Parts: sequence; C-alpha cells; structure tokens
Amino acid sequence: MELPQEVRDAIDEKVYAHLATINPDGSPQVSVVWIGRDEDKLLVSTATGRVKPRNIAHDPRVAVSFTIPGQPYQNIVMQGRVTKTAEDGTWLIDRLNQKYLGSPVYKGKPGEVRVNYEITVDSIGQWG
Repeated sequence: MELPQEVRDAIDEKVYAHLATINPDGSPQVSVVWIGRDEDKLLVSTATGRVKPRNIAHDPRVAVSFTIPGQPYQNIVMQGRVTKTAEDGTWLIDRLNQKYLGSPVYKGKPGEVRVNYEITVDSIGQWG
C-alpha cells in the first residue's frame, strides 16, 4: 500500500511510534519504538530475546500508531504484517540512532544482537 505523503513526512521526522504485536495467548503487547521507512515499508529494529521478536515469529501481524508532530489530536494507525526479518547487523539501528539522538553509532548492550523488521502496511486509519 502506498503511504500518504503526510504519513511519510511524519515518519521521516522524529516521531515515536507504538508497535503492537500479538502475544501467544492472543492478547496485545505494545512497545514504543523508533521507526523509519524504505519507500512504503516501515522499518523497526529491536534486539533478540525481547518480547517483540518472539511475538512476530508466532504471528507476523502488527499495528503501528503515532501522533502527527505538532498536531496532538491527529493520530495515524496502520495495520500490516512483517514481511521481512533480518539479523544483519546494526545498519538500521545506527540510522535510527542518528535520526533520534543525533549520533551515527548506536551503543547497545555488549553482545546484543539486533533484528530488523520490514513491515508491509495493509491499511491506514486517521483520526483528528
């Protein structure tokens, strides 16, 4: 699905997103995440051993929401699925660290293994 320009612009800014995954018992799990994009795909990075990777391995359906910067009552909610998973180093977390913290290198925990997710958006809702 093509992301509207307003959504692309917000993601390209320093917007904090909420990533909802599905626990094995069917209940939701929500985390605040740094988010990027590659064209119309959403990009999220996390570390192995956390809840998000376990849930995504069980069920790739996710929801992502955020508030448009400067417009606190305008919310975007996207539903989609993880279509690509890669344990390919730190390129994405470094890119996100530069965007959110202004430093080109993410200083994670020793031994931390990053996993990157590409999310294909199936639907977009907007309120406000």
